[in-house]
Amino acid sequence: MNTTFLRPESGATYWRVAVIAVAAAATLALTACAGMSHREASTVVGATAGAVIGGAVTGTTAGAALGAAAGGVVGNEVSKKRDR
Repeated sequence: MNTTFLRPESGATYWRVAVIAVAAAATLALTACAGMSHREASTVVGATAGAVIGGAVTGTTAGAALGAAAGGVVGNEVSKKRDR
């Protein structure tokens, strides 16, 4: 039996869980944007990217929330300029 997967100190378990979580989140995000307008989808993508970056940089939930707000505004504004 391969016990590497069972040992938390190997890091393999956490890596696999992270990859599965990212794949599931990407699948949900792509299917959720199917019925949205281009502007709404850009706002959601910006908010998601902002949340990930804000959370990674600060390491806090508040940083992720501020990043999501800023990313949503940026995504919305970029979409406005593309629609012209």
